[in-house]
Amino acid sequence: MVDDKRVGLVQVYTGCGKGKTTAALGQVLRAVGKGQKAIIIQFMKGEIKYGELKSVADLENAEIEQYGRPDFVDKKDPAKIDIELAEKGLRRAKEVISSGEYDIVVLDEMNITLDYKLVDEKEVITMIENRPEHVEIVLTGRYAPPSIIDLADLLTVMTEVKHPYMKGVEAREGIEY
Repeated sequence: MVDDKRVGLVQVYTGCGKGKTTAALGQVLRAVGKGQKAIIIQFMKGEIKYGELKSVADLENAEIEQYGRPDFVDKKDPAKIDIELAEKGLRRAKEVISSGEYDIVVLDEMNITLDYKLVDEKEVITMIENRPEHVEIVLTGRYAPPSIIDLADLLTVMTEVKHPYMKGVEAREGIEY
């Protein structure tokens, strides 16, 4: 549902605390609850059965796609496949954003994808700046670069104060993944 009167903004969720993807997913829930169409493009995530994959698949007007492997990416020497998957995800993001078909586009882990230099920062900025006016863009991930922070209409920095892993609690199904 495209509302010609609506102006899409740029939201950024960054920082080292937990909740960036969760906040973006909450925004998607709100949007589809009002009849809007949403897509989540996950960078640097793949094959792990994150809970949001099933949840989003069950939603009407929402999609989720992954462009990554289950393995950690080596920031100093990323594998060729990691770069290829990130570039493929960026091509898909450009396609869905420019189509204007979606009211909200979440670029999950885009900030860290940029920090790892898996995609070209200027290309991402151009994509965001040239989006149709009604398209809301949400970028998540640690280490948002200054250029993305400058583009943001809404910036939330998640700060970790306490986390269960500090006590040795490992990632729990349905909570952390």
